[in-house]
Amino acid sequence: MTPVRAEREVWRGTTIVAVHRAGRGAMAGDGQVTQNEQIIIKSSARKVRRIYQGQVVVGFAGAVADAFALLERLEDRLNQYHGQLDRAAVELAKEWRTDRALRRLEALLLAMDRHRLLLISGTGEIIEPDDGVLAIGSGGAYALAAARALLAHTTLSPRQIAEEALRIAADICVFTNHQITVEEV
Repeated sequence: MTPVRAEREVWRGTTIVAVHRAGRGAMAGDGQVTQNEQIIIKSSARKVRRIYQGQVVVGFAGAVADAFALLERLEDRLNQYHGQLDRAAVELAKEWRTDRALRRLEALLLAMDRHRLLLISGTGEIIEPDDGVLAIGSGGAYALAAARALLAHTTLSPRQIAEEALRIAADICVFTNHQITVEEV
């Protein structure tokens, strides 16, 4: 008899988009959490937050517990480096990549302050976009395309672009909903 292996539950449903334009920025995230591609478990999760005395906005995709562990470490680094987001991101990425326990964390972070927007990954990547737009998660490609088009062809504010890009993604991606949280810097 062949042993039966229990399938690992897969939790999905995150779309985060961030827009940075002329010293202003906004990050928007949806609220859907989906289990095993079948059941919407929660529709109002908060995946965009303020850290470091409200000066830095972060959004996350991936395993929630892993993301919270990384958010705490990023805030520790921001405190250590007096709010210098680029330096804190580099130190977090180095630690994430080299620490045996942290290497197993499955999450991506977007972090933004008034000066820059960064994607931070566990592979050691820190990406600052050329055009001021980043998106992650299951609907990230849809939100990214929409935000880039809106940024290039309108005079909308970063907040308006982030919200509309997320609405467009929610209309296309089954793992993204219209329960939008937005934070601005």
